[in-house]
Amino acid sequence: MANNIKEQEREELHKAIWNIANDLRGSVDGWDFKQYVLGFMFYRYISENITDYINKNEHKAGNINFDYSKLTDAEAEQARVGMLKIKGFFILPSQLFCNVRANAKNDENLNETLEKVFDAIENSAKGSDSEDDFKGLFDDLDVNSNKLGPTVAKRNEKLVKIMKSIGEMNLGNYQDNTIDAFGDAYEFLMGMYASNAGKSGGEYYTPQEVSELLTRLTVVGKTEVNKVYDPACGSGSLLLKFAKVLGRQNVRNGFFGQEINLTTYNLCRINMFLHDIDFDKFNIACEDTLIAPQHWDDEPFEAIVSNPPYSIKWAGDENPLLINDPRFSPAGVLAPKSKADLAFIMHSLSWLSTNGTAAIVCFPGIFYRGGAEQKIRKYLIDNNFIDCIIQLPDNLFFGTSIATCIMVMKKSKTDNATLFIDATKYCVKVTNNNKLTEDNIKDILKLFTDRKNVANTVKLVENGVIAENDYNLSVSTYVEKEDTKEKIDIKELNAKIKEIVAHAEVLRKEIDNIIADIEGDNNA
Repeated sequence: MANNIKEQEREELHKAIWNIANDLRGSVDGWDFKQYVLGFMFYRYISENITDYINKNEHKAGNINFDYSKLTDAEAEQARVGMLKIKGFFILPSQLFCNVRANAKNDENLNETLEKVFDAIENSAKGSDSEDDFKGLFDDLDVNSNKLGPTVAKRNEKLVKIMKSIGEMNLGNYQDNTIDAFGDAYEFLMGMYASNAGKSGGEYYTPQEVSELLTRLTVVGKTEVNKVYDPACGSGSLLLKFAKVLGRQNVRNGFFGQEINLTTYNLCRINMFLHDIDFDKFNIACEDTLIAPQHWDDEPFEAIVSNPPYSIKWAGDENPLLINDPRFSPAGVLAPKSKADLAFIMHSLSWLSTNGTAAIVCFPGIFYRGGAEQKIRKYLIDNNFIDCIIQLPDNLFFGTSIATCIMVMKKSKTDNATLFIDATKYCVKVTNNNKLTEDNIKDILKLFTDRKNVANTVKLVENGVIAENDYNLSVSTYVEKEDTKEKIDIKELNAKIKEIVAHAEVLRKEIDNIIADIEGDNNA
């Protein structure tokens, strides 16, 4: 029953977002539309979050009729210092989403009002511990953009519509853990626009089911972890899977990630707040991870997950400092300038704790190409860092039909072998794409944890054998495909042919007799 209600609420939420999309169709493209919906949802969320927190405390103290949203700004100011320590931000009553929305239709300068509110929220964190988490959060929410309309009046008309729709969304009460609704809306939007997101927004969207598999691979046998990290975190969906799988309180020291794209970096921080991760429990940085890693003081990490961009260019050996970088130097060679995939692998391995696990989505080419990539594979195998390679089905990811793989790495293995899993059959077809079901994920995890040979599916290979195969790590090299051709018994086939030939002889004689009879009748 509870599941039905949840599904109904989810459907209602998706419908509301779809309706906003239809309202804005033609003026705001998908990626930009996503910024407006998420930005305003975030604005509503933090407005309701701070109001709810203050109200609850007042109600507990016996002030039953207290409502923060009804106070004057002057009355509310006394709460500023306390809220900055607890929440990391502050919003005056006049700046709350509900109050700005109530007056939106009559506000000729709504765009200016909103701009001032967003600036005030960001500035409220200045000089506090949360400054970096709020800085530039609303940068992508351009309320003066021509994309909203050619004139201020037209733009404000669109803003009124967006605020009305976001305000009417059924997000429940905070006691009922509304965060799921915000998170779900976020995921729905990402799915809606994932196909063009990679092109126009720098977003490498990882389907939820793949995120789930990656997360579960890194926490096998654990109910809590110290810290989680993603070196190419995008919108943070992979990191946030840990909150869902383990519970956010069981990621003891927080969520860490780095993202090079400014827009996506802002979305990642918003996503953290929308999933109720407190400002002191996450640290997301905006920089090039390979050239300027920002978490030297936080590594190592017990769980690392990532879906880094496939085969992007990087400085490589053009930058003489990189070969001496402690992340890359152990392999004695750098990933090729035109393909940074193994640089992300080396970076992740370097920052992985002794008792940790990393699960990284990889492009298949890195497993068999020669040159520098082969030398890095040699380093990984000779030092026994690779725990498992999983071949995934094709058509799992938006925007590419390529069958990707997952590389699982550990620093404290109990054997000197690598597990190869062919998981290409573990999926269901949904329209043109393949999808992992809950059962598929369970089955793949069982193969991973059992670590036993299964004909045509799993092979545990001694690292010495991999060395003999020139350090080729393609699953197909070690796991034989099932022979689906029909097996033919030659003796049985010959007997059947003999029978058919004999039968044909009989038929031919009968036909000859019939023809002879007809000819005899005609002659008579």
